[in-house]
Amino acid sequence: MNRRYLHVAYLGMIYLFLYCPLFILVVYSFNDTRYSLLWQGFTWHWYQELFHDRSLWLATWHSFTLGITSASIATLIGMITAISLYRYQFTGKKILNGLIFILILSPEIVMGASLLILFAFLLQLKLGFLTLLLSHVTFCTPFVIVTIYSRLVSFDKNIFEAAKDLGAADWQILKRIIIPLLWPALFAGWLLSFTLSLDDVIISYFVAGPEFEILPLKIYSMVRSGIKPEINALCSVLFFLTLTLTVLSQLALKKRN
Repeated sequence: MNRRYLHVAYLGMIYLFLYCPLFILVVYSFNDTRYSLLWQGFTWHWYQELFHDRSLWLATWHSFTLGITSASIATLIGMITAISLYRYQFTGKKILNGLIFILILSPEIVMGASLLILFAFLLQLKLGFLTLLLSHVTFCTPFVIVTIYSRLVSFDKNIFEAAKDLGAADWQILKRIIIPLLWPALFAGWLLSFTLSLDDVIISYFVAGPEFEILPLKIYSMVRSGIKPEINALCSVLFFLTLTLTVLSQLALKKRN
């Protein structure tokens, strides 16, 4: 019994260390003072001021447009890639598997610098929405592939053999069997991609242009001039949005009886 309490206390300390700063951030978003870190009272003023900031809403609109578009494209590419890796044998399959995990493990600053060189010097693209979209699709796709592939390996392969015996073509198997069974993983992969796109700062900093400002970079520019209560309120809203999307993705992946 004592060991059980010790384990609970140990886990509690870890979670407290991880989530205590977030809790403090949310609490101080209601602090009725602009400059002091001392608690001066409860107020909704900073949230009201936050929702009346036009430039902030424009950056939010840009981020949601970019996140929805990149998540949709990454989910489509990830689905096709995961199904191909699962069902077919082809030259370079093991190499492709390795490259997917290399992209996941690569430092974001390395990926951002390499994408900047690709867009600005080799392709000579103007930095803006297009370069941001291509970059977000690039770093989101490997996560979608892993999410969908983990769902595919849980399938009974006899289902596909039975469908072939009944005369179903590959397209019919994909449309009537694979996609309906994959929808929880597709939904989870899309939500994960949207969350990654919405939260990214480092890669976006390299490939964003001056004419298309997104929310993470807007927050970064605001923080550089000092921590203000509006930033606490904005970060609190983003945290709860991210938390909601994460919970939804986990519920989508949960197996149903």
